[in-house]
Amino acid sequence: MKRTDEAVNSFKNGLNCSQALLSAFSEDLGLDKETAAKIASGFGGGMGCTGETCGAVTGAVMVIGLKHGKSGKATAFSRELMERFRDRNGFVTCRALLECDISTEEGMAKARRDNLFSSRCPKFVEDAAGIVEELVK
Repeated sequence: MKRTDEAVNSFKNGLNCSQALLSAFSEDLGLDKETAAKIASGFGGGMGCTGETCGAVTGAVMVIGLKHGKSGKATAFSRELMERFRDRNGFVTCRALLECDISTEEGMAKARRDNLFSSRCPKFVEDAAGIVEELVK
């Protein structure tokens, strides 16, 4: 199974967007899935459900960091990831991608009522995973 498919399946089966990304690639990079899910747990929903940078993007940046460490490649690939994700989706913030502010009760209620986490987020997970899969080959 491709890492992209694994990330999407993990998201659909209960991991948050960031956990799904990092855990899909973790074992290839020397980190077990359980530890990866713990590390990424607070990054979902735009970091602690604040609506900031999409958790799928932050998870992908963690993958790049595990692959390239302190090298200049990590910074360059992270920037490329964000540019490519923005090109595909228009934004990198959860708030803008979902078109509501999930850091508020009203915004979270709207996201749940409109099924945004199941209708929009799988595409964001797929896009971030696909981009990072290409970058860390």
